Amino acid sequence: MLATARMPCHGPPMADSLYLELADFVHDVYTGIYSEETGKPQKLAFTVSAKLKIAPHYDPDTPLSESKNYMDLKFACSESLGDTHFKLIESVADHICETLFLQDERVQEVCVKIIKLALSEAGESIGITMTRERQ
Repeated sequence: MLATARMPCHGPPMADSLYLELADFVHDVYTGIYSEETGKPQKLAFTVSAKLKIAPHYDPDTPLSESKNYMDLKFACSESLGDTHFKLIESVADHICETLFLQDERVQEVCVKIIKLALSEAGESIGITMTRERQ
């Protein structure tokens, strides 16, 4: 039986929920507080889930306007970060949440998991998970 990995921000499946997801996306980001971290990008691994307001029904010919372009999640973890230096990866996660909320009013909740790949010594994953709901 294949085990499905679920992000910790997802509770039990709920009726009529729609989550767009990006998993294990690696991108270089300027982050860190120590001298050996500043001035150069670090590889971070992102897993992002965005809960959307769900349409009443999705027919085979339902247009993209009834959902959200999945690539917007990737953009929020890459180009939208630009060359800004974020001291904390919590700030990176917050920026991703705000980017997705600003892109589309149908985004109700965003969950961002960030792993600092440079910290792994024995294959472990060290990082954070942030969940924000639209206010």
